[in-house]
Amino acid sequence: MGGNAITAMRETTSENHKQVKVLTDAAIANAFKAACVEKGVSMAGELSRFMAEYGKAAIERKPASTLEDASTRKKRRKIVVYVTRLMELARDGEDDYRWNMPANLQNSVAYESSEESSSVMGDIIDLLGAIY
Repeated sequence: MGGNAITAMRETTSENHKQVKVLTDAAIANAFKAACVEKGVSMAGELSRFMAEYGKAAIERKPASTLEDASTRKKRRKIVVYVTRLMELARDGEDDYRWNMPANLQNSVAYESSEESSSVMGDIIDLLGAIY
C-alpha cells in the first residue's frame, strides 16, 4: 500500500455539510470501528473532530520566520506552500458556493463570476506550484 493508509477519498457536498468517503486498509477501518464502539462514540463524530482539529492546526501553523523572514530558499518555500494552501481554501469555498447555488441562479452573473474566480485561483495555485 506504499505507507499511506488512505488510497482514495471522495467528497459530496450539501449546503452546510460535506460527506467524505474514505477508502482505507480493512485492518485500519476495522480497528477504528472497534475503538469507537468500545468508547461509545460515533465514527463520524470522531472523524469530524479529527478533521476540525487537523484543519485548524494546518491553517494556524505558521512559524514567525515563515511570514517575517524570506532569506533562504527553504523559508521562501514555506511561504509559497502556506499561500498555496490559503488559495486552495479560498477556491474550495468558491466552489462550494457555486455548487450549492439554486438551479435558477446557475446561469446568473454571480455564478459566472464564481466560476471565473475559481478558475483564476486554480491558475494561481498552478503557478505557485511551479515556483518550487
